Amino acid sequence: MKSEKIPETLVGAIRHFTDPDLCHEFLVGMRWPRGVHCPRCNSKDVGQLVKGRRVWNCKGCKKQFSVKVGTIFEDSPLGLDKWLPATWMIVNAKNGISSYELHRNLGVTQKTAWFMLHRIRLAMQNGSIEKFSGRVEADETYIGGKARFMHKHKRTGKTGMVGKIAVLGLLERETGDKPSRVRCKIMNRVRARDLDPAVRANVEIGSEVITDSLSSYYKLSDEYTHQVIDHAMSYAEGHVHTNCLENFWSLLKRAIRGTYVNVEPFHLFRYLDEQAFRFNERKDNDRGRFLKAIASFAGKRLMYRKLIGQDGGGRLPPTPATAW
Repeated sequence: MKSEKIPETLVGAIRHFTDPDLCHEFLVGMRWPRGVHCPRCNSKDVGQLVKGRRVWNCKGCKKQFSVKVGTIFEDSPLGLDKWLPATWMIVNAKNGISSYELHRNLGVTQKTAWFMLHRIRLAMQNGSIEKFSGRVEADETYIGGKARFMHKHKRTGKTGMVGKIAVLGLLERETGDKPSRVRCKIMNRVRARDLDPAVRANVEIGSEVITDSLSSYYKLSDEYTHQVIDHAMSYAEGHVHTNCLENFWSLLKRAIRGTYVNVEPFHLFRYLDEQAFRFNERKDNDRGRFLKAIASFAGKRLMYRKLIGQDGGGRLPPTPATAW
């Protein structure tokens, strides 16, 4: 489907995608712009749509398939008239959208809305392996509640960063027509042996890396122009600052504290991907962000048992598509 046919507002999107035929035509055009082929065997020898079912018969693997197969929508009993407006809402809500709000707006259960949001977040994962260059800010933050607010049975008697999750962020500053971009990664520790390899894996050698005075970054000066801003003295000295990344941290924490209230560490990387997508696409309009998210819906499937950690892998944080 041509992008000029896609509405520019949420109201327009809800009206436009009310028609199941339009929803089907839109997804087919997004997934197979050069013709339908089987998502299982990649054969282009497919039969006509089965009347009344919106499925094709593959003459290669002798199986039927729909536009949902092999996507974040696979095996969902919900119609695309609910999936597409839900995608529009989450990619364009600056502070995110809660599962309770989505369940009220779409008329689905809260559990269903929560599952939908995580599947859409999977489509929002970038997965780019292109390294940052130019001027790059590196900074770390901590996500989690404060010890003094914990229940007395969960307190350890310590204060500070106990129970918090460390997150490393890298931000490539804007150059010309290229807007700034950000990447995040959950870290077990913020020691030099943890942060140093992560920065090197994502920043081209010879680039200018700007950090705070944390000693874990001291080795970067061998291959990078390492600029340090000591926050005990000042927050900016010319172009040497980490304020752009601090801005992203404020947006992230506003969403977590204000909208989601509480985020399970097991799922934290999904919320990082969500906020990074909106930040990286902030120069685009609502329709553009929606189309970019939908363009990544194929080849990504999330089972509920995996989402809740019952796939045999335990409750360790899974590796997202954007892993470094």
